[in-house]
Formats: sequence, structure tokens, C-alpha cells
Amino acid sequence: MEPSPLELPADTVQRIASELRCHPTDERVALRLDEEDELRHFKEHFHIPKMQDLPVVDLSLVNKDENAIYFLGNSLGLQPKMVKTYLEEELDKWAKMGAYGHDLGKRPWITGDETIVGLMNDIVGANEKEIALMNGLTVNLHLLLLSFFKPTPKRYKILLEAKAFPSDHYAVESQLQLHGLNIEKSMRIVKPREGEETLRIEDILEVIEKEGDSIAVILFSGLHFYTGQVFNIPAITRAGQAKGCFVGFDLAHAVGNVELHLHDWGVDFACWCSYKYLNSGAGGLAGAFVHEKHAHTIKPALVGWFGHELSTRFKMDNKLQLIPGVSGFRISNPPILLVCSLHASLEIFKQATMKALRRKSILLTGYLEYLIKHYYDKDKADTKKPFVNIITPSGIEDRGCQLTLTFSVPIKYVFQELEKRGVVCDKREPNGIRVAPVPLYNSFHDVHKFISLLASALDSAEIKNNSVF
Repeated sequence: MEPSPLELPADTVQRIASELRCHPTDERVALRLDEEDELRHFKEHFHIPKMQDLPVVDLSLVNKDENAIYFLGNSLGLQPKMVKTYLEEELDKWAKMGAYGHDLGKRPWITGDETIVGLMNDIVGANEKEIALMNGLTVNLHLLLLSFFKPTPKRYKILLEAKAFPSDHYAVESQLQLHGLNIEKSMRIVKPREGEETLRIEDILEVIEKEGDSIAVILFSGLHFYTGQVFNIPAITRAGQAKGCFVGFDLAHAVGNVELHLHDWGVDFACWCSYKYLNSGAGGLAGAFVHEKHAHTIKPALVGWFGHELSTRFKMDNKLQLIPGVSGFRISNPPILLVCSLHASLEIFKQATMKALRRKSILLTGYLEYLIKHYYDKDKADTKKPFVNIITPSGIEDRGCQLTLTFSVPIKYVFQELEKRGVVCDKREPNGIRVAPVPLYNSFHDVHKFISLLASALDSAEIKNNSVF
């Protein structure tokens, strides 16, 4: 399946079609891509929802025993099958030995997070001492900003992208308010150019160059939740640090989706959730990164017992021996049941590897893009034909799994009809539907089937829309 380094997804699709002597849109192309997929067996590690179990599916339109088309791993990943086993192990240990479980078993509760943190190394591109698994994403963001955002009369701004995820936006606003700063003057937002949906890297770098001396912290997404745009983390980091700024990233939509090299890129800090591409379940254990260069200079503003060195933690002498680096930011006992669900997923990632997952993802999403453009590009000769626009960047280095689609037909009708047909995706204001084929458990045939269901959904949506008028 692996294309040559110079072969784009569209070229791969066309090459295989030529080998099969069929049209690139033929189902046989999808089946061949699946046959050649080195990761095709990994979907067996996950529970995939059935059509009959989804609450809004119209069973007259589908085969109730088939798998749903689950393209929503960018919001909530599917459940690894080993989650239940690992949870039962810890529940059983608790039932049988009570407090002895703190120190015994393959996941001692007192160090449960530490037993799996090494599995994150390759996913985020960091060493073990630069990563902590704790809290939720926004809690970690607040903890990191409390330490990295130290405004002065001359350097008092936080720079972020337009339409950042609301939780990030609120976190920044509240941090500014905490310091008594004027939000309008201190919250610098980089917006797309007029008529454009995504940001240009040159515009981001220009703002950093012009205003960097007044910016204390740059806080960007690694990948924008709405548009699906991947931001150039190394370029933003270099530019910001050259102007004396700390540079951090919310990697909620990037972790487990695209390759990351946080240590090598010199990123100052980062945080992420684990319930999207990392499949840990709703509200799963989040992660934080602080570069090792800050291990002895950046301290947590708020400290708890689990930031104290384990070797002397139980002396109870109230003399803090702070763990250097991000581990010192840990406040409380790791939640072992959340550790279990994340553990099940991270083991799968270790087997699959991020490099192989990203390689498949490029082709999988590229195949989706190819079919959408083939069938649903705007037709100047037929202005009444429904069309689909992809607002996510087309460059493979500028996106991950997700494509955000807009439609000539009102999205509420399109979304309703997709749901009826067992397509699990989501709609996001103002007018986008997000679809994200995930390489761990989605197939090329899933993509081909989605396109077929989209055709039916668009026809029904257009009928609904016309009946309103």
C-alpha cells in the first residue's frame, strides 16, 4: 500500500485503478487498498458500533447487523477491547486486597501513571521525564500558564489563533483577568485573511516578528478543531523563542493523529486530552509536556503531594522535595481506572507505530478527498447540482485525519440524513460537518461506503430543503 515518497494519494489511487483496469472510483480500488494495508488487522482491537445500536439510525435504510461508518474519532475514539479486562483487573485487585493495591500488581495505584507514561514517548516525541499524565486538558493548561505566563509592563500578551477551541479561549481570558490585564489589549488573536478559512503561516510569523517583544506566551493549537488545519509547530516555536516568548501548544486534535517531535522542536510546553485519537474514553486522563531545558527553572505555581519525590513522600515532614520538570506539576493520586483505559489504547499505538499510522492516514484521508472532489466539486455547467466544499487544507503536511466539509444544501438536513444511514460524524457551527477516518480502525472500504451514503443523504437533504420553500 505504501506509496513512493513522491507519490501523492491521488496518484496512488489512479495507479491502483490502472492496475485493476477500472475507474479510480470503483469499489475494487478500495478493496485493493485494504488488502495492501499493513494496519488492516488493528480494527480487530476495537469495539465498532453496529447500525442497530445507534439511536438515530433508520433501520429501513441500512443492514442492522453491519458496522456503522464511524468517522468521529476526532471527537471520541472507539473503545479498545482490552479496556474492560484492565478495568476488571484493578477492580478485582481492590476487592481482594484493598489498600495493598497501592503498591502491588502491574499497575500499583500510587505510580499507575508512571507505569504507562513511557508509552507516550514516541506519540508526542519526547522523553519520559518531559511527560506527565494527569488531570484534564484545560486543568493542565491552567497549571502550565500559571508557570509560563508571567506578564510584565512590556511583555504582557498571549497570542492565539482565531476561533480557538472555546476552552482554550476561556482559559486565556481567565488567566489575563487573574493578572488584572485588559483582555482586548492583552489577548492577541491572529485571524485568517478576508475570504479565507485557514491561517497562513507567513501571517502568523509576521505578527510574531512585529509584536513579539510584547508577547509573553504564544499558545496555538497543534491542529485546529474546526478547520482541521495543522499548524507549523517548529516554525512558530522558532519564531516565538527568537523574540523571547514562551511557546506552547494545545495538542488535543494532533496527538495520535500526526507525528510530533516536541523535544526536538524545542517546544516549551504542551498539553492534550486522550479521548479523541488516543481512545481513552470520555474524560480520559490528559497529558502535559514541559521541555527538559526548563526542568530546574520553571516551577509549578500550585503544588500537591504527588509533586514531591516518591522516595521521601511518605516521611510526612512537610518539607517539599519537588520533582524536577513536569512531574512536579502532578498534584494528586493518579486515577487508576482512567489509567487502565488509556493503557489499553497506548499498547495498540506502540504496536502500530505513529509513523505507520500517519502513512496510512495520509492515503486514507487523501482517498476520501479524491472521491469527494470527483463527485461533489461545484459544477459550473449544472448550478442546481449539490456540491461539497472542503475547507481543510489540501496539502498533506497541513492536515491530519479530519476533513471539514461545507455544503450547498443546509447542513442540518445533510447531517440528519447521514445519521439515519449510520454515518457517525458531527456538525460544528457555523456551517461545517467534520469527518475523520482514523487509520487504527477505519478502512478504505469505509471511505468508499461513506461516499455512497453521502450521495443518498444529499439527495434526501435536497428534497427536504426544497419542500421548505
